[in-house]
Amino acid sequence: MKKPKLAFISPVFLFPTDAGGKIRTTNILRGLKGGAFDITLLSPALAGQEKRWEASIKTVSDTFQAWPSQKLRPRLQRALDLFREIPVNVAADNTPSANQFLAQSLSDRTFDLVVFDFVHAAILKPKSLKKATVCFTHNVEAEIFGRHAQQATNPIMRRIWSSQHEKMLRFEGEALRTFNSVIAVSERDAQMMRDNYRLSDVFDIPTGVDLDFFHWQPSPLISPETPPTVIFTGSMNWDANIDGVKHFLDDVWPLVLQEIPEARFIVVGKNPPDFLVDRGSRLAGVSFTGFVDDVRPYVQNAHVFVIPLRIGGGTRIKAFEAMAMGCPMVSTAIGIEGLDIVPDEHFLLRDSADEQAEGIVMLLRNELMRESLSRNARNCVEAHFGHQVAAQAFEKICLNTVEKYRASGHARH
Repeated sequence: MKKPKLAFISPVFLFPTDAGGKIRTTNILRGLKGGAFDITLLSPALAGQEKRWEASIKTVSDTFQAWPSQKLRPRLQRALDLFREIPVNVAADNTPSANQFLAQSLSDRTFDLVVFDFVHAAILKPKSLKKATVCFTHNVEAEIFGRHAQQATNPIMRRIWSSQHEKMLRFEGEALRTFNSVIAVSERDAQMMRDNYRLSDVFDIPTGVDLDFFHWQPSPLISPETPPTVIFTGSMNWDANIDGVKHFLDDVWPLVLQEIPEARFIVVGKNPPDFLVDRGSRLAGVSFTGFVDDVRPYVQNAHVFVIPLRIGGGTRIKAFEAMAMGCPMVSTAIGIEGLDIVPDEHFLLRDSADEQAEGIVMLLRNELMRESLSRNARNCVEAHFGHQVAAQAFEKICLNTVEKYRASGHARH
């Protein structure tokens, strides 16, 4: 029997998988590949990217189609986007090359289902599209802007973030109501969309992690060769990560050093801003790696994994990656938001700066506690959060969407 055809629209080229959204998306696509759908991945690509990442692309799709990637616009032009009616991240995706390519590629009868990755990619959805559609939302985007506004201390920045929050509330609700189904990454996000945007066909899937790739090993012993090490991973050009690490350096790390002067803090992630690197250079034990090909050696040689986030949305894949690898975790409530894990069994929940420092010091001094959290965390993700579980849930929602669309009489015969 011929498989139904799924078009998956990504607003970014997915490789390398150096950000949480890319990791989540490729895990889902990898789990879908070879299943119920024939998958065509459509995304922007720079010259040479398709050839360089050909092998990786084949692991997540049956066919790949690319439109020319736009060069980064001048800063002034991007600043002017703040005054448009649509949010800045939506404006960034709304390029002529993408609109023209997708209008042409999706105009025929090839595809049975079209999935748009991230709500801001909905700006690329052709108005004449007459196919079953799904939006895969990684966050409640308006909530992120709202949290930025709450944390901003500069009145001008607070006003900018508040304006973007209002624009995203309007865009997100209007856009999501045009889809046949919406997929959220947690029940919390799904319920917020039902409440805020009057959505009925919104479904949640678990956050998944590749358990074979992120294999478990026991937390290392502290020794002169492996001094007490705390680690954070994440793209350091993302505002929520910048805010979290800045908060950690300013308010948490000095308290840890008072108790354990030999401790180290390593920030693993691409494009850390100069001001943050400079801030870290003034504190003992702090280092930034920049981009790395593989985060696993850094995490597996650390003693504590921290998620000091105060801003964000959706769920943090980094949490499950750390748990899968067995690195004991200290997180704020926002850092583990939407994840069905238990404080003091799978991780330590610590919100204030004093609490975070206390939890980190306690773990660095207590080998048995580190070992217990490490094993419990791995057992938890093995039981509930393998990426195949998430992909199967995603596939089921997609199949049901196609069936419901056909039953409505809108589909082609």
